[in-house]
Amino acid sequence: MPMANSGTRDLFPGALEMMILESLRRQPAHGYALVQHIQQRSKNLLQVEEGSLYPALQRLLKAKQVKAEWGVSSTNRRVRTYQITASGLRHLEQQISTFERMFEGITLVLNPGKSPAF
Repeated sequence: MPMANSGTRDLFPGALEMMILESLRRQPAHGYALVQHIQQRSKNLLQVEEGSLYPALQRLLKAKQVKAEWGVSSTNRRVRTYQITASGLRHLEQQISTFERMFEGITLVLNPGKSPAF
């Protein structure tokens, strides 16, 4: 699972898959590029380990939310490139909506009178 730099807690279930799908919505990518993208977008707050990334990609492949094909990287290495499917895009939109409602509820409980900023 992605971890905060402090290494203290895992994210909630499904968070890694949601971040992978969001990364792939922008463009197809291989595993290393996904790790780099998530790390950069989180301003290094999240670290994705290979031991979490590839099982998550396998779950997404099995659910037909991503598809993959083998190719050659810009550094001439054989890589498997992943791409989001239409099913994956629908699932991502649903998960983002669910997450936003959950985040709003938590924010209202923790900070009464404040609205979450989206």
